[in-house]
Amino acid sequence: MRTIENETFDEERALYAAGDVLVKECAFDGPADGESAFKEANEVTADHCFFNLRYPFWHNTGLKIKNSELTDKCRAAIWYSENVEINNTKLHGIKALRECRNVKISDCDIVSPEFGWSVQGIEMENCSSDSKYFMMRSNHLSFRDVRMKGKYSFQYITDSVFESCTFDTKDAFWHAKNVIVKNSVIKGEYLAWYSENITFENCKIIGTQPLCYCKKLRLINCEMIDTDLSFERSDVEATLTAPIVSIKNPLSGHIFVPQVGEIIMDIENAHGEVIVGEQVCGKGICGCCA
Repeated sequence: MRTIENETFDEERALYAAGDVLVKECAFDGPADGESAFKEANEVTADHCFFNLRYPFWHNTGLKIKNSELTDKCRAAIWYSENVEINNTKLHGIKALRECRNVKISDCDIVSPEFGWSVQGIEMENCSSDSKYFMMRSNHLSFRDVRMKGKYSFQYITDSVFESCTFDTKDAFWHAKNVIVKNSVIKGEYLAWYSENITFENCKIIGTQPLCYCKKLRLINCEMIDTDLSFERSDVEATLTAPIVSIKNPLSGHIFVPQVGEIIMDIENAHGEVIVGEQVCGKGICGCCA
């Protein structure tokens, strides 16, 4: 592997089509303001580098970025790439990751609106993110210990699993399909409308009007806080561990809840059953703990 160390690059396509190279303690910055430093590159490792120019990693294969900083001027940094690993790095440019495959991100700080669109296969662990429209239309996400803040996250995603995460996000998981969320906190209005086959297990859900117009919705031992007008026109099987403000017009299924402030059933086809005050567990009415 060739090593490039302690250099500064600011020209256009500075290392175009580079291959099998370690770039260490280098800066991509300067008056020439050149774009696309590593376009069409393969097997590149960037370690302790500073990126302050646009579009550095397009059409890359076998890319590793670690201990580095991509500033807010480093927009659209990683597009159309595959087999990407990013560790201990600041990703602070808009639209930092899109149209990529097989991505692993760990211990990173992400401040990037429209991050992660149309990514196929992404693992993320121990990261924080501030983003709007985070991960839209991506699939096969596996997130663990991710802290995310911003509007309109995880819309139109499919086939994904989230565990031990904290999300503060309005309109999350809209139109999501085949998703599991475990041991997590989700705060924000209008959670998961129009989703299909989404499961929340041992989660805390906070915010108004969650989980409406859902198909094959499942909640297992979840706590819902300040959640009024919940489950409107949804097909739902739910066991709740704490009182809920109100439930409105579930179309089908069963909701087990220790206490509810109001049950609103004012449309003809609302056939969902709300069972109040029973001892409940993941199987519904729990004879073993009665």
